[in-house]
Amino acid sequence: MGSCGLAAGAREVMEQVKEEITSRGLNIQVQPTGCIGMCHHEPLLDVVTDDGVYTYGHVTPEVVKAIFDEHIVGKKPLEKYLVNSPEHQNEFLAGQVRIALRDCGIINLWQIADYEEHGGYQGLRKAITTMTPEEVINEIKEAGLRGRGGGGFPTWFKWQAARQNEGAQKYVVCNADEGDPGAFMDRSILEGDPHTVIEGMIICAYAIGATAGFIYVRDEYDLAVKNLTNAIMEARRHGYLGKNILGSELSFDIEIVRGGGAFVCGEETALINSIQGNVGEPWDKYVFPTEKGLWGQPTVINNVETWANVPVIIREGAAKFASIGTEGSKGTKVFSLVGKVVKAGLVEVPMGTTLREIIFDIGGGIQNGRKFKAVQTGGPSGGCIPESLLDLPVDFDTLTQAGSMMGSGGMIVMDDRTCMVEVARYYVNFLAGESCGKCVPCREGISLLLETLTRICEGKGKLEDLDLLESMSSTIQKAALCALGRTAPNPVLSTLKYFRDEYLEHINNHRCPAGICKELTEFYIDEELCTGCGRCRRNCPADAITGEKKKAHTIDPEKCIKCGECIDNCRFQAVKVK
Repeated sequence: MGSCGLAAGAREVMEQVKEEITSRGLNIQVQPTGCIGMCHHEPLLDVVTDDGVYTYGHVTPEVVKAIFDEHIVGKKPLEKYLVNSPEHQNEFLAGQVRIALRDCGIINLWQIADYEEHGGYQGLRKAITTMTPEEVINEIKEAGLRGRGGGGFPTWFKWQAARQNEGAQKYVVCNADEGDPGAFMDRSILEGDPHTVIEGMIICAYAIGATAGFIYVRDEYDLAVKNLTNAIMEARRHGYLGKNILGSELSFDIEIVRGGGAFVCGEETALINSIQGNVGEPWDKYVFPTEKGLWGQPTVINNVETWANVPVIIREGAAKFASIGTEGSKGTKVFSLVGKVVKAGLVEVPMGTTLREIIFDIGGGIQNGRKFKAVQTGGPSGGCIPESLLDLPVDFDTLTQAGSMMGSGGMIVMDDRTCMVEVARYYVNFLAGESCGKCVPCREGISLLLETLTRICEGKGKLEDLDLLESMSSTIQKAALCALGRTAPNPVLSTLKYFRDEYLEHINNHRCPAGICKELTEFYIDEELCTGCGRCRRNCPADAITGEKKKAHTIDPEKCIKCGECIDNCRFQAVKVK
């Protein structure tokens, strides 16, 4: 019952399941779970039997009735809607290694007992009863866990610094202000497995000597806040939060703070300002939050996915976690795989997995048989990686070397109908709107990038604009106050590096090869390829296409509004861009 499932109709499916159980007089338990990651098959319904778990996809109330007739009563799985079973594991899940997402879509998100039965709070119990705080920090160090929020900073280093710095009170903060377009990793964990975040934070509190914690959640995440609130109350009732946790001297509690609604609040110093009731602006980190953070006290800030890894590392040992991944990037990484990919959803894979494996083996490739063009990683401040680098192993360091970054895990796939100049303009437009305006290089520099890119997309660009984009990007990278500002030019620089020919087409030939920039686009139909099926004509909202059945069609350029419906709907690739 995650946000994606509810949007697809999971609530109606749940009600129908309860109705079938009641009307048929069956003794069957029903429990809600979070998202297991197969968003492309939602709503999902698991039937748990002695033979294993059978998962049905695209379930409607009518399909529920059929599942009860055929599977529950008839004891024969309904093959038509089956997407995962003991006999045939779904390829989307088979290619994954799930640590942070281990319980998402598995446990009852409303019952702490279910989390405990799956190993929940055993890591905390082990830390408090058998380990010293220094041993806990060393375990995190040996695991090689790096922060999953974007920077990849060693987690243990933050914890040790906060432990060593003196303060009247120390704080632990969860950064759940997930603001990247297309990203929903943190939201899914908070909705489907909130206790793992709480447990990770308590373990850190024990390690550094903190007594208070905050979870800073994006304001739009109502369901996540609801499930977190319930989980915190349950944790208090079971002695995991509050005074003398599990009979120890540790006292620690957590408060939820709803985000200020600004992208920049995902930057940790701006987040601190926001929690304190100030304007969400970053400060220059010549003094780190681990020395002076919330209210001037030592503070550790990690994001949702980082906290979700901590209980497993303590419970199962650092060596097991460190055995996964690459030399410099241990463990796994969760990605929200979206865009023009066949199977969109949440993917957790070992560090070092290639882009090709993620997009094609797990994600099923590109929609409608179109050609892969690029993948954008790292959120709006990330970069666009071309087809020639599809075999790049994904980890913190290789993505940075390629001109992008890991970010929090957004991965947007683009096909050959994507204009890379427009992509750069889109992200720069987003960043210009979200700049807090505190420093001149970010405030003025990004605005200048946006003006220049818009000019090129409108066919008014000049060759010297490319030099301007590069020089201004370099200045912003060197002079912006915070990491969000310094990484803002990545979409511009990566598209200039890998797709410079598209910029030149816009400037020299006043043509957008992908047919996206309207001022530079004119569509036509290739008579040799057109079969006269009429699909383009039926989908044209401007009645700009004419032609008889089984004969080549034509486009009236005077009526055409250049929306692209014709080229997107043509199965024979007969619609072309002049």
